[in-house]
Amino acid sequence: MRKLCPNFDREDGLETVLEVPIPEEMFASNKHSNRSWQNMKAWMRPHSERSMTTIFGGKNTEIQLLLGVVGAPLIPLQIRCDHQLVNCNMIKDQPIEASMAKYIVQQYIAAVGGERALNSVDSMYAMGKVKMEASEFCAGEGSLNSNKVLRVKNQNHGGGEMGGFVLWKKRPDLWCLELVVSGCKISAGSDGKVAWRQTPWHHSHASRGPPRPLRRFLQGLDPKSTANLFSNSVCTGEKAIDNEDCFVLKLEAEPSSLRARSSSNVEIIRHTLWGYFSQRTGLLVQLEDSHLLRIKASGNDSIFWETTMESSIQDYRTIDGINIAYKGRTSVSLFRFGETSESHSRTRMEEIWAIEEVDFNIKGLSMDCFLPPSDLKKEEEGCDNVVISNNSRLPFKIRSASSRINASKVVAVDDVQDSDENEDEDDQ
Repeated sequence: MRKLCPNFDREDGLETVLEVPIPEEMFASNKHSNRSWQNMKAWMRPHSERSMTTIFGGKNTEIQLLLGVVGAPLIPLQIRCDHQLVNCNMIKDQPIEASMAKYIVQQYIAAVGGERALNSVDSMYAMGKVKMEASEFCAGEGSLNSNKVLRVKNQNHGGGEMGGFVLWKKRPDLWCLELVVSGCKISAGSDGKVAWRQTPWHHSHASRGPPRPLRRFLQGLDPKSTANLFSNSVCTGEKAIDNEDCFVLKLEAEPSSLRARSSSNVEIIRHTLWGYFSQRTGLLVQLEDSHLLRIKASGNDSIFWETTMESSIQDYRTIDGINIAYKGRTSVSLFRFGETSESHSRTRMEEIWAIEEVDFNIKGLSMDCFLPPSDLKKEEEGCDNVVISNNSRLPFKIRSASSRINASKVVAVDDVQDSDENEDEDDQ
């Protein structure tokens, strides 16, 4: 990871300290290093001085899609901090599925270092690199009886979008993320009262409902939060993941939580989370969550969006007595469906990440590090991850003069009103 960048403006000047370390591959694969650096500097300017279209050209929409969906998704539930050891009184009057889940969580706690090691951590820092890629888009075309389908695969021809990220966390529920992909930055965080997100193409805005943790922490980085999250789950059975026999723990978001995150235009029907814990090692080897949205369309019609994220968690290493996962891969599927075949589409994305540095109990990490942006706008319409703009272009620029599709785009924002306002900007 590169933390310094040459001063292309002045050869005799000091090197620039990068706010977010960047993978070396991002520079090695770009023959025009000066132009790459100019793009990276662009996201540090005020919103009025830059244009995503100007900076990234035809890749504008695709980068928005990748960062909006994969960049900073949240877990559907708040995490309790009062996890207790399993005892007879706790399981006496509980169903066998809940009792089994508590024992599996205790095995997981032992596997990642034990209660004493986990309780000794008050704060943490992690730095790593990512590669994101939109691999496939499929859209139905024509009438209900038509089988015409447009497929666009391997948008980046195997290259993907390179980037790096920095994570900070302080218990109980303070966290902050800085993520840069191909020179485009997204920030997100929580001050314990509100979870927010900031992107180059939108103002800062808060997620609806109570603040919730970043999904990236549950991908093997924060075992304590993982144990607390699944302490109230149920065991639904067993499943083999990459030839590893696993117990499956399941969590469902409460109806009250779904209502708090819904709005007048967007209803979150369900949000379910699964954790796959190895029977051999006790470690979490896969995390999966799925949520279904109903979007109000014109008239009485509705459009549904189902988002499924599946993360394989790999390469556990012991840091200060705690097992941390250093590598992983997340596959994302966005499925859109409605009453006609024209409204059907599927988009697939993938993220590969690797952790470069991890440290615990960071000195001097104060509340000031987790303050929300000054221009934060409380979200009034929308939900956590993506919201759909009903009459807009496809997620990708399809270079085909003979193909014309009237399908909707997944807008990588959290606010329906914002997506409508920015349609005009995207067309310019």
